[in-house]
Amino acid sequence: MTKRILIAGGGIGGLAAALACSRAGCGVHVMERGAEFAEVGAGIQLGPNVVRVLHGWGLSEALAAVAAFPARLQVRNAASGAALAELPLGPRTVQRYGAPYATVHRADLQQLLLAAVRQRDGVDLQLNAEVTGFIETSSGVSVKNRAGAPVRADALIGADGLWSRVRQQLLGDGGPRVTGHLAYRAMVRQDSLPEHLRSQQVTAWLGPKLHLIQYPVRGGDWLNVVGIVQGQAKGDVRSWDRSTEASDLRRALEGMCPALTDLVDAVPSWRLWELCDRVPMQGANQQARGLVALLGDAAHPMRPYLAQGAGMAIEDAEALGRSLTEAGEASSNTSAALARYAAERWARCARVQARSIRNGEIFHAEGVVRWGRDLSMRLLGARLLDVPWLYRH
Repeated sequence: MTKRILIAGGGIGGLAAALACSRAGCGVHVMERGAEFAEVGAGIQLGPNVVRVLHGWGLSEALAAVAAFPARLQVRNAASGAALAELPLGPRTVQRYGAPYATVHRADLQQLLLAAVRQRDGVDLQLNAEVTGFIETSSGVSVKNRAGAPVRADALIGADGLWSRVRQQLLGDGGPRVTGHLAYRAMVRQDSLPEHLRSQQVTAWLGPKLHLIQYPVRGGDWLNVVGIVQGQAKGDVRSWDRSTEASDLRRALEGMCPALTDLVDAVPSWRLWELCDRVPMQGANQQARGLVALLGDAAHPMRPYLAQGAGMAIEDAEALGRSLTEAGEASSNTSAALARYAAERWARCARVQARSIRNGEIFHAEGVVRWGRDLSMRLLGARLLDVPWLYRH
């Protein structure tokens, strides 16, 4: 009999897992708590390590139809506007890593994955079905949910995000930690901006206790802008997607160069996130135990300073599918397959988590550390910005 995998969560990670498990020959049941498969948020960056996975799943044309492919990544001093370093992307990334560097709207990527999943036989998609708990036995997992009767499967994959209920039952390690960083996110049509503010590249503006990232999405027609400052938001940290005024962001940018402040002033509306993460993973048993495994933010939420949150979820899915393929159809091999998946993934994800934290410290540096950072970037340029250990995986 075909193994049946139940996936909690229908976001990017959950749908990527559904696609990978289906390609591995498993039956799949996705339980999404929302009334529709919809992603909140704005743009995300996909390094060649991630694009290579999507291409391997046959999604190259679908990705090309919705993504932008910036020609370069440039780092600039937020105060002076001076260019500090530049990394060519485009053809160089394809030649060096076998796939391009892409930027895409989160909702577009989710819909791309959803369309691919719907084309597969043996995949059930259930909405309004939040997984609230599970009971594991020697023969499988019975999943409790708000939608009705328990659902049985051979394994459960918790892809239910930062506040994962599956994680809390599996690990019981409490909630994520608040980082003290606030993310102001916005999407704006490029043709609504003055010509000098439009861009088809990735630009990182680094300032004291803040930074801002901008890049094109949706074929370059839209610009994604993310400004991150240090501070605490008011209200419930779980209400992480909310409309906000950009007054606090503008105050933080006082004294920064006109090219940056003009861009922020030209954006009509913003959303606010209070960023949370977890301590980098310490071992494989934090990603899988028995017939239950975690994936994406449920396993290793990270700060967005290496642009790999969604990427690690997609890599997780690919590794999970590969482990299940190697296990074959016997249900008795399922726990071993999940253990193999966790053993492959945890150290890499922990490294990305740790590097993301370090990058945030570098981005927000002050005083002599900031001076040294800028000098190093001017001297070393692309060698500092490139990440071969990440992109070659």
